[in-house]
Amino acid sequence: MANPTKDNLYGYDANKILPIIASVIIGISLIGHYVQNTRYKFWRVTFFMFYAGLFFCIGWVVRAISVRKPDSLPLYMISSIFIYLAPPVYSAAEYNTLGRLMHYLPMHSIINPNRIVYIFVFLGSLVEVLTAIGASWMAAGNGRQDEERLTSGATFMAIAVILQGTIEIGFIAMVGILHRRCARANMLPSNVRTLFIMLYGTSILILIRCVFRAVETFELRDILSSGEDNSNALMKREWPFYVLEAIPVALYTYWLNIIHPGRYLPHDQRQYLDFDGKTERMGPGWIHKRHWVMFIADPFDFIGMLSMKKRDPYYLRP
Repeated sequence: MANPTKDNLYGYDANKILPIIASVIIGISLIGHYVQNTRYKFWRVTFFMFYAGLFFCIGWVVRAISVRKPDSLPLYMISSIFIYLAPPVYSAAEYNTLGRLMHYLPMHSIINPNRIVYIFVFLGSLVEVLTAIGASWMAAGNGRQDEERLTSGATFMAIAVILQGTIEIGFIAMVGILHRRCARANMLPSNVRTLFIMLYGTSILILIRCVFRAVETFELRDILSSGEDNSNALMKREWPFYVLEAIPVALYTYWLNIIHPGRYLPHDQRQYLDFDGKTERMGPGWIHKRHWVMFIADPFDFIGMLSMKKRDPYYLRP
């Protein structure tokens, strides 16, 4: 990989071939997601995979151009921002998949599946906003040698990746609870087991990326606050970026290509798995009896729990 240098915006002699390879790899996955979403009619659940892939592909295509014009600040900023923005959007596909899996296994869900999606997507949107601010400020600060802007951008990025990592840990916990309940009830057919493995694995890949970005941004902040030369920072090395960011995210998107939720879950979210773990039935879907304001104010229906009256039953038994 490239050696550190102060002669361009990257801080190293960026490899000119790898961005092209990455663009092709992500582009193939992106086309695959478009075809799969259309074939399985699963756009409502996995549309985030398409948009995340689009962001990531744009980021790599622009990087392929940028590394040939390493002094162009606009190209550097566009590439950095889109590559930073893609992983939180990829994560949102996990949240939707878990929500649909809970619709398929409603008797084991601890909360309305739609609410799970809203909560995680809301938090993911917050991560996306922080990431957009942090990435743009870091790129601009690095390009203009503005250490104050660079430090502020690193702070926003640190908050964003820590928040995303925390969300992923919470997400894994929710998957674990659902998995445990299904295992106890002997409701783990092959399609459900496969999706659980995929959700665990893809979450770990996102966590690897979060740890890398957290270490990178905190190290940069420490170097800047100490007044040292940031040419020795992790972000001035190329190989960690490919090994700990590009590869995990590429594995993530291809894992979703191979284990596409549309292959393993019914198209209609009202269709659920019966207690025998084999029969699929059609129900009315999750029953909503509370005002939407109460869904937001009390997502877990603590009032219903305290009054010993559960007001959000998951379905009506046929």
